[in-house]
Amino acid sequence: MDLSNLKPAAGSTKNRKRIGRGPGSGTGKTAGKGHKGQNARSGGGVKPGFEGGQMPLQRRLPKRGFTSLNKKVYALVNLRDLDVFEAGSVVNVESLGQAGLIGAVKDGVKILADGEVSKALTVQAHKFSKSAAEKIEAAGGKAEVL
Repeated sequence: MDLSNLKPAAGSTKNRKRIGRGPGSGTGKTAGKGHKGQNARSGGGVKPGFEGGQMPLQRRLPKRGFTSLNKKVYALVNLRDLDVFEAGSVVNVESLGQAGLIGAVKDGVKILADGEVSKALTVQAHKFSKSAAEKIEAAGGKAEVL
């Protein structure tokens, strides 16, 4: 067995259909487009969403909501996730990324209070929920805002 012996499985490949190549091909003359009409012409057909002149669905439905340009999006980390760090260590944006707890740091990192922290950690983040900061300090650690 070597590369020169390889070939696709039987029936897995098909020759492409060559349309408009004479009457013997079965798709000669009108090339499968029928006789005349919009779809037989060069560049013919209708655009996506066109409903024959009826008001299209995307225009019948009302617009809803908007996207605020000033909205801040934080990467969120819960307290229960901080148990992967050793006691006394400094938890910052880089160490959270290396531990796989955050992906892209958008407008910063926010620590939320879901779960408990059992070790004294120095946590550095852009934002803390009030109860998260209290739980970190109750465990003997420090919550430092960057």
